[in-house]
Amino acid sequence: MRKENSSASINDRILQSECPMQIAMSKINGKWKIIILAYISENENRFSLLKKRIPSITDKMLSQQLRELENDGLISREIYPEIPPKVEYSLTENAESLIPALKKIFEWGLQQKEKSS
Repeated sequence: MRKENSSASINDRILQSECPMQIAMSKINGKWKIIILAYISENENRFSLLKKRIPSITDKMLSQQLRELENDGLISREIYPEIPPKVEYSLTENAESLIPALKKIFEWGLQQKEKSS
């Protein structure tokens, strides 16, 4: 574990607070976050729907990633008073502004996939 006053820790804190790319990456960094955002943008907005679209993610990991996205202000969670309870996720304005960039990353990924085939 790093010491809080080490130069590496200090440099990390400076990067986290000043570098726009690092700030952006800290919000979407996670194995599943970008995929979850993409599916929510396509109205796959319930836990069970996301789980069907991403079958290899565990319930625990999906819950954690959704919670982190909500805490970072990228998604909102609405609970409907029904039995059984219904929860839907939606993108915030902040996340909506990210979708065009994610689409560009997707297109770039397709190009890379074609080049390696």
